[in-house]
Amino acid sequence: MAMNSAMLQLSAAVASLTLVRVLGVKGLLGLGPAIVLGCGALAALPAGRAMDRVGRVPVLALGFAAGAAGCGLAALGSATQLAPVVLAGLFGVGAASGMALLARAAAGDMYPPERRARGIALVLFGAVFGALLGPAVFSPLLSGRELDGDALAPLWLAGGAFMLAGLGLVLSVRPDPRRIAILLEHGDASAEAAPPAPLKELLRRPGVVPALLAAQASFAVMVGVMTLTGAVVVDHQHHEAQHVFPIIGAHVIGMYALVIVVGDLIDRIGRTPSLSGGLLLMAASVISLLWVESVVGTGVALFGLGLGWNLSFVAATAQLADRSRPEERGKLLGFNDLLSGATGAALALIGGLALSALGVAALAIGGTVLVMGPALWILRDSRTAAPAHSA
Repeated sequence: MAMNSAMLQLSAAVASLTLVRVLGVKGLLGLGPAIVLGCGALAALPAGRAMDRVGRVPVLALGFAAGAAGCGLAALGSATQLAPVVLAGLFGVGAASGMALLARAAAGDMYPPERRARGIALVLFGAVFGALLGPAVFSPLLSGRELDGDALAPLWLAGGAFMLAGLGLVLSVRPDPRRIAILLEHGDASAEAAPPAPLKELLRRPGVVPALLAAQASFAVMVGVMTLTGAVVVDHQHHEAQHVFPIIGAHVIGMYALVIVVGDLIDRIGRTPSLSGGLLLMAASVISLLWVESVVGTGVALFGLGLGWNLSFVAATAQLADRSRPEERGKLLGFNDLLSGATGAALALIGGLALSALGVAALAIGGTVLVMGPALWILRDSRTAAPAHSA
């Protein structure tokens, strides 16, 4: 999670700028993030299904390998100004991000329902170290340099090094978390499990649709705003490029630094209040971009955005894990990530166009509306009320 978090910051900070610098077309500001998010979305469901069949570790390892290759291609394309090579690199980075995010399935495998949100939080907490590593590595590489292809290439190479380190760590995991989940559920890893339910049956289980809606809204708005932060800071607030990384670092710290506290809170107060509360916090943070322009103010807003995502997304993950068996969990979370990533890709692309044409206000107001609507629906719909420790 730490290695993936570090690479995530790089992608968030410069994916939107890399294609613009290589192609020289500002109207395509959201294309880079849209490619990353779209490829992540397309990879998520087949990766989740594969996790249910062969285990969590092989699929996660494949994701980190794809990420390392993608970063290498992005570096090569940036240095040579070859847009097709950059595009191929972003495809690999996107697929890697979609597969690595399914580490949540492995986290949910290792804990019983009454401690599942805290367990997921413990695993996600590793991303805090990536939030610290990212700015420490990337900012010096960019300091004092013009943001061109020659400056971007070393950044992508550093991102590839993080993914290679993550690959080594994933391959060292023993036992596979899916085995732990089977032991928790059946008491015997060799026990014959019932056939997994089809996806349409999983979607009819109580609490699944509200969790999917909250996860989709929170993830899409979080990544849509995060991936355009570099353009907001450099092109609209007119700060130097190296200031992007501390702001993204503050955002990632908001996403993960308090995750253990948040996990305990979710287990204590229940999934539904956590889903809606996180979305409302995101709304307050996004709308604040209308008036904040300083580096510190933007960092605080992005920190709040990350914290709101933390609350709603961890609650949604715990809810979906509660409603699925080990043989179904990867598929359900992969479907969730397919929806979330596709919406995030669309928001990044549309948000990039809106940001270029209308300014920061369009991004801030649009993002606020997209998280406020689901939050109010979840609060009003009595069917979302469920015990915090549902089995």
